[in-house]
Amino acid sequence: MKSDIFKYYIFAVLSMLFWGLTFVWSKIALGYYEPITIIFIRLVISSAILALTVKLWGKQQKIERADHKWFLMLALAQPFFYFLGENYGLKYVSSTVSSVIIATIPLFSPFAAFMFAREKTSIFSWLGIVVSFAGILVMILNPDLSLNAAPKGIAFLFLAVFSAVIYSAFVKKLTGKYSALTIIARQNLLGALYFLPLFLFFDFESFILVKPTQSLVLAILQLAVFGSCLAYIFFIMAVAKLGMVKANIFTNLIPVFTAVFSYFVLYEVFNIQKISGIILVVMGIVVSQSREISQLITKDRVNLKTPKPQL
Repeated sequence: MKSDIFKYYIFAVLSMLFWGLTFVWSKIALGYYEPITIIFIRLVISSAILALTVKLWGKQQKIERADHKWFLMLALAQPFFYFLGENYGLKYVSSTVSSVIIATIPLFSPFAAFMFAREKTSIFSWLGIVVSFAGILVMILNPDLSLNAAPKGIAFLFLAVFSAVIYSAFVKKLTGKYSALTIIARQNLLGALYFLPLFLFFDFESFILVKPTQSLVLAILQLAVFGSCLAYIFFIMAVAKLGMVKANIFTNLIPVFTAVFSYFVLYEVFNIQKISGIILVVMGIVVSQSREISQLITKDRVNLKTPKPQL
């Protein structure tokens, strides 16, 4: 039925909405806690929720011994290095600019495809990279070509981008064997373990001095439930039904959602420079996937009799 396939488009949009909102929620939490504290608490809560979900649904899968190393590297790329880059980037750069830089992740996927699978990069991908970088430059450069955003914040955000690209290469090795719930639950648990010593060594003393407020607790709960649980589950469900190419096109919505909610919640100022940069970045992402988009438009309708993706 049409309503059946439409449901997975809704899942894709919801995952991007939640990921777009994480930049706003993280910015709120950064007013109280250091990045490592936010990440650690977020991962602990999401790991507990996912473990309970797996237990109640009877979806627990045993990890093969040969795959333990892939899960360790997967979690090292994301959430460890990805969240370090994203949260420290947000500490120095606005949530809107941060989300636009993070939205360039699909542009760099061809590099990972070439490195790990020797897949060729199309001219559209290269053109998209150039256009998107032009958009980023428009947002972060002043008329005299000096930076209007902290260089270390931008560097941290690109650490997150490249970590996500590497993560996608590792996760591709595991999706054939394991369910979305298994992968997400394991990566979040390992991520929490990776962050535990950093939290205890660097942030614990400052953590116990902070008196939690309602806005802080709500922001962290939203990051854990929507950003680290539901967004991943919805996205992997969408990928399983719509395919990776079609699902990835929805990532263009992330900076749009972030920009809108940053304006209303964080009262970020919007000017022609920022709006022009966002438009260029989104155009670049669309150009990089134009061939795939064209193929999807001309392709026959999806076979609605395909089985529903399993968690």
